[in-house]
Amino acid sequence: MDFKNLFDDDRAVSPVIGVILMVAITVILAAVIGSFVLGLGNSVQQTAPNANFQFDYNNTAMDVTATHTGGSTIPASDNVTLSTPNETVSFGTEVSAGTSKTANYTSGEYVRVIWTAENGDTSQTLAEETAP
Repeated sequence: MDFKNLFDDDRAVSPVIGVILMVAITVILAAVIGSFVLGLGNSVQQTAPNANFQFDYNNTAMDVTATHTGGSTIPASDNVTLSTPNETVSFGTEVSAGTSKTANYTSGEYVRVIWTAENGDTSQTLAEETAP
């Protein structure tokens, strides 16, 4: 057996690397095309904004005012509502620092500010408090 020929003979290295690269490219291409065909690329959900709200209660009139005190500005295309067991009031405009909305409340019940994405697929409670 000629050991010198064994170490110098590297003819099979290029075809093996070529086959491995072709298989890898095919798998990656199939995954990308499959995700678009199945619509997985469109199912990325919009994340909720990071916004702070403060609740101020008027115990005489039984009204609560939710005021945006900081954080992300929420575009008008997203739906932001002040929700109590008695009523739900939409902010209806862009919600930025200082924007507020008032609704009627019941003592001991939850008061919430709820964000819903423009496409309606995602919603999240941005602020929640029990009314006094």
